[in-house]
Amino acid sequence: MPAIRRRPLLGALAAAAAAPRIAQAQAQANELRIGALFPFSGTLAQLGDESFRGLELAVEDRNAAGGVAGRQLRLVRGDAADQAQAVAESRRLMTTERVAAIFGTYASPPSFAATQVAEVQGIAYLELGALSDSITERGLRGVFRTCPRAADYGVVSVDAVQEVLAPAWGVDPRALRIVLLHEDGLDGQGVAAAQEAEFRRRGFAQVERIGYAARSAEFPPLVQRLRGAGTEVVLHAGRQNDILLFFRGLEEAGWRPRMVVGAGGGYSLGDTARAIGPAFEGVMNVDVPQFAISDTFAPGAAAFAEAYKRRFGADPRSGHSLSNFVGAQACLEAMQRAGGAERDRLRTALLATDIPEGGTANGWGLRFDERGQNTRARPLLMQWQGGRQVTIFPADAAVTSPRGRMGMG
Repeated sequence: MPAIRRRPLLGALAAAAAAPRIAQAQAQANELRIGALFPFSGTLAQLGDESFRGLELAVEDRNAAGGVAGRQLRLVRGDAADQAQAVAESRRLMTTERVAAIFGTYASPPSFAATQVAEVQGIAYLELGALSDSITERGLRGVFRTCPRAADYGVVSVDAVQEVLAPAWGVDPRALRIVLLHEDGLDGQGVAAAQEAEFRRRGFAQVERIGYAARSAEFPPLVQRLRGAGTEVVLHAGRQNDILLFFRGLEEAGWRPRMVVGAGGGYSLGDTARAIGPAFEGVMNVDVPQFAISDTFAPGAAAFAEAYKRRFGADPRSGHSLSNFVGAQACLEAMQRAGGAERDRLRTALLATDIPEGGTANGWGLRFDERGQNTRARPLLMQWQGGRQVTIFPADAAVTSPRGRMGMG
């Protein structure tokens, strides 16, 4: 009997076992790693995760189409619940994880901090959701923002009073007693400052501004102050927990203004509406486009909602996933044209992007100025009607008429 040659056989078995690992290592070596920096913990976790899901869907679409320059994209998550964590996590993503670019961030304080770190490292930072004007006003070459600014929220907020509420009530808008109520963070201050400037520009005199510390606000005294001033309209820029406490304070006082107009965030979440209940009916909200919107204005919103439900097994929680999807799609297409994520080549490709308004799923266009701000993104005015958020202004985006009152009774 011939001897069994065990060594070559064992060698062949070892090679066969190693082949999948080698293939996996080769695939990993060829992938393009992209950072995803959002608040995945803390009070903003739900909105951070909803924003991330839009980015995730955009990356999956790009990978199905061949990736970027023949390389598959891999998202590497970083948690940015506050500024300090955003700095630490952005550094980790760029050094330990070796990402080629970072997408984020939803909230302005972590975005403001992380974009500065990325700029120093020469890494492109693609902001999909943070509002503060200051993010794109520092001359950072690698920072591009696809969503609207606080200044844009200011314009639409004042439109809500002047073009929607005053006609519905049959009054002179400049005679209304209006209060800007806001948390003292970068987002709240930025939106309120933009609203205040826009009211002043249009000649409104009876406008008061009240800020509060988000972590320690006492809402019953704030509500009594609003009541004592005869407040008719409250424009509120606050976090989800602030909104719940504010409406609880209104209920306890047995009083409410004629209208509350929110500034996105928790005002866009179905969870907020369910937690507050009937008192939330009729509340207005300025934010990125949501899903009850004209098909002609936002031609891909319904298709995105269907794709989202197939992927995650539930309806979208807010329009933040849609706006992040739209922004990420445009940035990934620019990466494809740039042949990768190298900052200066990507900057050139982004500045060459020219998508007309109405050319994306949520109705935005894409055209960046030299500061990196998309000049064709705008917020809309929505209202909670029948337990869902519907678009009411401007007319080309609206699906129904506005109602001039809050609550069920």
